[in-house]
Amino acid sequence: MAAPQSPIGSRRRLGAELRRLRTAAGLTLDEVAEQMTCSTSKISRLETGKGIPKLPDVRELMRIYGVTSDEERDALLRLVRDGREHGWWESLTEGVTPERFVMDSPSRYPALETEAAALRSFDIAMLNGLLQTPEYIRELMGSLLTNHSAAEVERLVELRGKRQRALFDAEKPLRLEVVLDEAVLRRVVGSPELMADQLGVIRERSLLPNVTVRVLPFDAGFHRAHIGSFVLLEFPVGTADVVYVEGHAGESYLENRSDVDRYNAIFDDVVDRALSPEATREVITRYQQDYATRGREKRA
Repeated sequence: MAAPQSPIGSRRRLGAELRRLRTAAGLTLDEVAEQMTCSTSKISRLETGKGIPKLPDVRELMRIYGVTSDEERDALLRLVRDGREHGWWESLTEGVTPERFVMDSPSRYPALETEAAALRSFDIAMLNGLLQTPEYIRELMGSLLTNHSAAEVERLVELRGKRQRALFDAEKPLRLEVVLDEAVLRRVVGSPELMADQLGVIRERSLLPNVTVRVLPFDAGFHRAHIGSFVLLEFPVGTADVVYVEGHAGESYLENRSDVDRYNAIFDDVVDRALSPEATREVITRYQQDYATRGREKRA
């Protein structure tokens, strides 16, 4: 099944073009906002792809920037129209209450992930969402979103399941590279039976040509990455990469080149210390067998 598409890419590409045009025109954000008689933050949000573009605004910006080429005008207006489309995830996130410190904006991460070409993820507390089974997701959501109804949780379980389709896209599958701290395998979510099933899914997906899973073993010691889990979202050429970080202060999206470079360096260092994909599958299999045994003993 083909992976769903996202309008966020069109918004970010439009923003990059508007920023390029403003820079070429030698104008600051404040100067453009003054000519547009709007706030500086509005122009900034358009340039970062966070605002929903409006045709009159972009036409006025093209006038200010001196865009005269019909081809360039048509391309920009096409990005505006594409950027105003609804994302596939909105029917599942609409009405879901944000949870401070856990899920500030239910729709923002799926929007970015849908547009990404590759993800690099370091996980110290729970599995990357693209590797989780519905039962594992349900257990996590029940623990994290204590103020949400069962119906809301089920919508989020469905949302995560649809996100996983990107790994199996026949034309352009999402590339996923994950490093799991061994603690993620040791930590029981739900029950030993659930964990045995979950680890079986990880092992199967690690065999996909576009998926690489490594374990950072306990004997590798402490690493600077242990400060917190993060995901590096890599986009097609022309669109800036993003670092997604979760923490007790909420969700953060880092887009500065220096921040992205720093997290890439941290991830590369973790990869060097982690087990190979083959050795990782052996470790996962041992944990899976142990959980299966514990499950049988519990039922006996």
